[in-house]
Amino acid sequence: MHSGQRPRHWLSNGCQSTPVNTLGPHLLLVEDTPDLALWLGTALRQAGMRVSFARDGHEALAQLAPGHGLDAVLLDLQLPGTDGLTVLQTLRERGDPVPVLVLTARASVPDRVLGLNLGADDYLPKPFDLSELEARLQALLRRPGRTRNTRLRLGPLEMDRDSGQVSVHDQPLALTPREAAALRALLEKARQTVSKDELHQAVFGDEAVEREAVEVLIHRLRKKLEACARPAGQAAAPGVHTIRGLGYMLMPAPVEEG
Repeated sequence: MHSGQRPRHWLSNGCQSTPVNTLGPHLLLVEDTPDLALWLGTALRQAGMRVSFARDGHEALAQLAPGHGLDAVLLDLQLPGTDGLTVLQTLRERGDPVPVLVLTARASVPDRVLGLNLGADDYLPKPFDLSELEARLQALLRRPGRTRNTRLRLGPLEMDRDSGQVSVHDQPLALTPREAAALRALLEKARQTVSKDELHQAVFGDEAVEREAVEVLIHRLRKKLEACARPAGQAAAPGVHTIRGLGYMLMPAPVEEG
């Protein structure tokens, strides 16, 4: 495998900060080897996919909490702490149908059978060719019965993940592409704190943009949400709350009479 030229910037978890396609499939890559995670993440983003990272099973399960909105998972089995098989078993026991493609050096027949029996959708032994990985991923995303949820919702706020169109109470909300990217990042982790670094990654990728630009962007997004009309007796649009020292959180508004 060849990772090519070393990127200029790295995320705090050791992965590259590259431009993100906010409309493509959203994958979770669970891999504890930084060089492999970097190479895979870069290649998949260049193929038009959005990639989030987890270094161990604990991080993976945190990102795979109910309502996660992910389209597929690339899962290594040999992880520190909670291993990949435990992650897989936990997902299937709670009825999560997200497609899981197992990537592992454990290529024996018993290991493959165990992974498939626990609910893996496909199994690709290391080392592998990137073109085969991309083909298998596309096949998983097209598989009948694995229909991708293309809409993100929180209260009256809805976003189509493919087109980027946003509405509140079924009325279109005009957003710039960067505002839409920020809103998607907040919607995908609704009711959870999203750090400024995460938002910077989601919106600007590898661009040399000051961190303060996130604050300006969130200010504009907050004002647009606050300006949305609210039908009588229904909730207002969700609000973007500042979590001091940590980041931002998208929260539903209470229903008010009137």
